[in-house]
Order: sequence, then structure tokens, then C-alpha cells
Amino acid sequence: MGVLDGRVAIVTGGARGIGAAIATTFAREGAAVVVNDLGGATDGTGADVSAAEAIAAEIRESGGRAVADSSDVAETATGDKLIQLAVDEFGKLDILVNSAGILRDRMVFNMTDEDWDSVIRVHLRGHFVNSRAAAAYFRNNRSESGHHRIINFTSHSGLYGSPGQANYGSAKMGIVGLTYSLAQGLSRYGVTANAIAPAAATRLVNTVPEEKKAIQGRPADDDPSRSPQNVADLALYMASEKAGWLTGRVVESRAFSVGLFPNPEPIATVENEGPWEFDNLADQLERTFRPLADGPPETLFSSQVKAQS
Repeated sequence: MGVLDGRVAIVTGGARGIGAAIATTFAREGAAVVVNDLGGATDGTGADVSAAEAIAAEIRESGGRAVADSSDVAETATGDKLIQLAVDEFGKLDILVNSAGILRDRMVFNMTDEDWDSVIRVHLRGHFVNSRAAAAYFRNNRSESGHHRIINFTSHSGLYGSPGQANYGSAKMGIVGLTYSLAQGLSRYGVTANAIAPAAATRLVNTVPEEKKAIQGRPADDDPSRSPQNVADLALYMASEKAGWLTGRVVESRAFSVGLFPNPEPIATVENEGPWEFDNLADQLERTFRPLADGPPETLFSSQVKAQS
């Protein structure tokens, strides 16, 4: 028996890279899959309707169940269309994986409005459009087993920042906020929502110049530690019945390791009995916050300091 026997999943961006690895893994583990992919270039231009069908056909040829869709994930109608396709073809929906994305890298002083809007549209609006439709379906078809899942994709570029990806990083951190809200709002309907921060060799990563990869010390793209399958394995667990305890969290997949990120919380607080005077506030912030801000990254995740004035 497969981990996802009898389940039905939608995977956006499912024709290539991480999305394709997730779609084929889910199918291998018994799920019926709606493979959605516009089939465009890494910058979001163009389309290829055969891209999604190729993965769906591969799944069917391996004995699985799959149907293809090449709709634009950010179009308002796409969310409802994908839900209806899943219901019409396979009778229901259990899992939504939002993995579609594009890149338009520029330093912020060179970034155009179109560069910004296009990336925000595909990533953040795309996650919203499909999550909204899935949420409505899950609310109206509450699972007695509590096994409805939304799996989103954030990025280390958002969590840590990236100098040439102000648009991408902003969209990916917006997805974190969306994930938190989905987890809180949908828990009563038996839905979990989590976000994966992946590290893998994909078409988007391959747009990074080779010299920059070398500086960053990345393994070669064909190194097993860079395989999208590593990310798909984590997504499979999140989609499984066993993962009902996990919701509203960001989890990274990096090589053969999986890491849990902390949810945001203050790591230090300064307090006053009344309105702050500038010098007093400056003194408290520099005395209490600055040692944490100047410390190593792990300090920011482990220290809990409270000072009173």
C-alpha cells in the first residue's frame, strides 16, 4: 500500500523540477494527481501546454492516475477550475501543493515595475488564488479523518534575504504569512497548512551564474544532495495522514537534512513606565538589542532577553 492511497492532489508547477518530483512521488504512493503547469520560461514568459501533459502521461504509463492542466496559476478562475477538474476526474480533493514559480532577478535599483509585479503575481497571488479555492472546498467537505493538506513553497531567499531578489524574497515571505493565516483559519475544518523552504537543483536555480554558485560553495547540480526528490520526500510526509500534528510551520529541505524554523517571536523586550525619551530609548535598545543583532545568527533564534527600565 502507498502512503497516499485513495488521496487526490493538485500540484501546481508540476511539470518540472520540484513540482514534477512531487507529482510523480505522490502518484507512486497511490494518489491521483492533477498536474498543473503553464509551461512557461523561468521568467514567466511563454507557455507550453505539452509540459504538464508529459508528466501526467508518465504517471499514467507507470500505472498511476493523472490529468494535466496548463492554466495560469495566478488567474482568478484557475483555482476553481483545478478543484473542479480534481472532482470531475477523481471524485474529490485532499491535497493542494503550490509549487509554481518564476524568477526575474535584478538589484532593487534596476528592478522594473513589471519585474516586481510578475514575480509577486505568480508566487503570492498564485498561492492565494488556489488556496482560496481549496479552502472553500475543504470547508464544505470537511474530512472526518482530518486529512486535508495545503503545502506551500517559501524560499531561503525570503527567510534570509537575497540582494538580487527583492521581488522573489518579498513574495516568498508573503507566502509565509499566508501559510500562518491558512493554518489558523482552517484548522477547525481539519486542514493543515505548511511551507517548505527547498534547496535543490531546478530550472530556476540554474539561472544563477556558475561563478556565483562556485562562490556559494554549492555542490554540482547532479549531486544527489541537490536532487528535487529530497524535497518531494518531505512533501510526501506533509501530505500524509501522519502529519496531522504539523501545521503553520516553515520546514526546510536542504540536501539530506530537514530543518524546522521557529515561528516569529520577540527575542528581547525593553519597557518603560511611560512615553520614551529619545536618549533613554536609544540607551535601552543599544544595551539590550545590539548584542543580539551583532551576534552570530544562532543567537537570534535562541536568546530570550527582557530588560526593564
